[in-house]
Amino acid sequence: MERRDFLKAAAVSGAVTVLDRFLPTAAMAEYQQAASSSNAPSLLKRAYGKGGIQLSIIGLAGLMLRHLEQNAANRVVADSFERGVNYYDVAPAYGDAEIKLGPALEPYRKKVFLACKTQKRTREGAEAELKRSLERLKTDYFDLYQLHFLVDLKKDVEVAFSKGGAMEALLEAKKEGRVRHLGFSAHTVEAALAAMERFEFDSIVFPFNFASYLKANFGPQVMKKAQELGVTRVAMKACIRSKWASEEERKKDSKYGYLWYQPLSNPREAELGLRFSLSQPIMAALPPQDEGLYRQAVDIAMRFKPLTPQEEGEVKAMAVKIENPLFPETRKA
Repeated sequence: MERRDFLKAAAVSGAVTVLDRFLPTAAMAEYQQAASSSNAPSLLKRAYGKGGIQLSIIGLAGLMLRHLEQNAANRVVADSFERGVNYYDVAPAYGDAEIKLGPALEPYRKKVFLACKTQKRTREGAEAELKRSLERLKTDYFDLYQLHFLVDLKKDVEVAFSKGGAMEALLEAKKEGRVRHLGFSAHTVEAALAAMERFEFDSIVFPFNFASYLKANFGPQVMKKAQELGVTRVAMKACIRSKWASEEERKKDSKYGYLWYQPLSNPREAELGLRFSLSQPIMAALPPQDEGLYRQAVDIAMRFKPLTPQEEGEVKAMAVKIENPLFPETRKA
């Protein structure tokens, strides 16, 4: 189905929720439900699309695994599954993360939602990368396959959608059953909007970050369009504070200096920042590539509640103080 045709159908469905305000608590029922009926605490689940799939509000971002040994990767995946994480996202661009996630996830594969991506823009390149990813991850299909890191309209979006472009490989893979859903991740508003205009994607991964959203107006227009079109939203960079003030500041931070962004390491700020994103009409958030920050995010999400009016004020005050929001930004994650 062409995106332009889908737009016409979507326009008839009714008015779109105003997204520059926080989602009322009552409306959150549409996006969450208990993850388990057992006595063990487990993450909340929200709907992916309209097919009855329910995924955890925190996903495991495979980029984190490239910093771990295989045994440690096995432990993180096992712990995550035990706590209710059933959404796992990885990509060839994440070093050896696929190689580590494959065996770590193998015992749980049939019970989880596995997402992968390709940063290749041609059909040939995307097909080769998809085949290799399936082998590395020890699976014969992906629940979700995505165009990765869309930034530039001409170099990324237009090439991927051109004749002989990556979208041809994705569509063929879905037709063959090697892929069940199609999506994309984007780092610019322009690329995100353009991709949604061109195809009826199932989901989008985008930096729905409190500081960029509130101070730089980066994200509300993507949220609005995706919700209007029925595209499931996933937040990346939800637990990020800002860019580093300088390269010197980054090098001085012995714990997080290896990251290209400054994370929300303060527990209260981390909770407010993540809960801001989870209080928007999104399905889930993908925490940073640090094991400690990931586990902190899972802990926060385990006790998730939408922000109160007072907490909304705290988040807005946090955003005002940020001098250099992470986005708009075109640097590779």
